[in-house]
Amino acid sequence: MRYDLVIFDNDGVLVDSEPLSNTVLAGYLTELGHPTSYEESIRDYMGSAMHRIHELVMERTGQRLPEDFDDVFHSRVFAAFERELKPVPGAREVVEKLAADGVPYCVGSSGSHERIRVGHRATGLDRWFPAGRVFSSQDVGRGKPAPDLFLYAAREMGVAPERCVVVEDSPLGVRAAVAAGMDVYGFTAMTSAEKLTEAGATALFADMAELLELLG
Repeated sequence: MRYDLVIFDNDGVLVDSEPLSNTVLAGYLTELGHPTSYEESIRDYMGSAMHRIHELVMERTGQRLPEDFDDVFHSRVFAAFERELKPVPGAREVVEKLAADGVPYCVGSSGSHERIRVGHRATGLDRWFPAGRVFSSQDVGRGKPAPDLFLYAAREMGVAPERCVVVEDSPLGVRAAVAAGMDVYGFTAMTSAEKLTEAGATALFADMAELLELLG
């Protein structure tokens, strides 16, 4: 294999959470007086850490979100996860193959550690992602598109950035990987190939079955 570490984004790459979480987010922002459609939520917030939501709302409206915004949002999202969340088709098989072949891998997610754990438990992916393989934007000062999270994950896993590849589905995540000096494979299930290419994706794939071939 051409890489020493595979870093997976979580939401939309391992767990099919983006439709659920963005439906909840759009509804909650609208409820708070910031009308937001599902499509706008995907466009503006997909792949970002929570602080970006606060920053964009403040920038656009001059208003702060409620102090309990994160807690209420997460409680609604976690309830949706428990009811409906599924793994991304083919993701489990990819991780199983990497584990069987002894290829190092981990998660580098904008989501909180709790969000990652809840999603992995709900989908049965937790067995392949113990704590030492899970890295969150909570662990660093800046979330994506800053490179901090991916650089932190590589450092903790003991691998040089240039020997890492990131699997991402959002332009923010692709930009973060590029800034970290890593190759990045863009998953086009929810984001257009054009947007991921513009962000700097090394290669693109539309189905998880293609990913193992790309990893070589």
